[in-house]
Amino acid sequence: MEKRKRIYGLAQDPIYIGTGGYTIGRVDNTIVRDPITRIPKIPGSSIAGTWRYYMALKLYSYFKDEYKKDRKKRREIDNKDNLSELFENGTPNWIVEFEGNRYAAVKCAGQDEQPNAPYEDAENSGISRNTGHCGHCIVCKTFGFSKKDKSQQGLAFFTDMNILFFPVFTRLGVRWITSPEILKLAGVNKDKIENPEDGRVIVETHDKKEGHMNLGWLNLEIDKTKKFPEIPMENELQEILSSRRVLVPDDLISQIINANLEVRTSVSIDPLTGAAKQGALFTSEAIPRGTVFHGEIRLMERPVDVDIPDHRLIWNALDSCKTYFENFGIGGMVTRGFGRIKILPSLNGSDNKTGGGGTDGSTSKS
Repeated sequence: MEKRKRIYGLAQDPIYIGTGGYTIGRVDNTIVRDPITRIPKIPGSSIAGTWRYYMALKLYSYFKDEYKKDRKKRREIDNKDNLSELFENGTPNWIVEFEGNRYAAVKCAGQDEQPNAPYEDAENSGISRNTGHCGHCIVCKTFGFSKKDKSQQGLAFFTDMNILFFPVFTRLGVRWITSPEILKLAGVNKDKIENPEDGRVIVETHDKKEGHMNLGWLNLEIDKTKKFPEIPMENELQEILSSRRVLVPDDLISQIINANLEVRTSVSIDPLTGAAKQGALFTSEAIPRGTVFHGEIRLMERPVDVDIPDHRLIWNALDSCKTYFENFGIGGMVTRGFGRIKILPSLNGSDNKTGGGGTDGSTSKS
């Protein structure tokens, strides 16, 4: 069973993960950046928190209405083998095969409202009232919980999702840029990567007549003596990016990305007049649509624990919920055209053939 899987994200809307508060500068609402490279990213905490919420929603949606309205009735199904009676027909295996899911509630997502409640409360009287995180279901086991008398670290670990390919408009159309250091961090074999030198770029395909390529305000010479590295990727990404990738020097990638972020100007509306509110104009920056991210999910093994779901169920649960990212998004301003992202590839164990390890196709198995 795989313990870690590489994931990719294709931004379908601009992504806004704000730093909170206002700043004085080019824009009012800035986004999170890597403190070393100054390249924007999606923090692992944002991925984990959003995924937890979507998994709790998915799980809860499969309970029959009578067990949603009256959680106390779930006690009537006391036989583990009859657990499926709690749920609708067609409920996924990651729900019906884990006994602790009988205690699940929507409040297993987000911050625990009852951290001082006893762990066993959910099994006893707590099943009929609010216990905050139940501590028993696959959501609590995967992402962790902390009750009065028992705490448990989550089994899943999420890395930050860093930019792998960033779209830039050029006179030849959209091109996706990356750099040698970014490819190495994404798991590409460094021996396959040729470094662009002297401020030049390496393009995947080029017209023999074209000697330069403009990337925003920069016009860089094309190095025709070097080849863009071969990078196996998901078919969907390959179709979008194929022949349109550009390798730029490491010392330029941050400036090019930050100069080509989306900046949106908004204004608050005065509810009394229906017109723009005086002094309420503000600007927000965001990672543009079409950006490709990469990250990793790792699952911890705890052989001494007996009441935890196996990795197969957790991978299935994560895969089952990732479509929510395509509909409801991640980050801020998701109701205003921001946030949707497609997570690739399939995380189901048998279906994931390129998801483990690096972009060179390496895998890791337990």
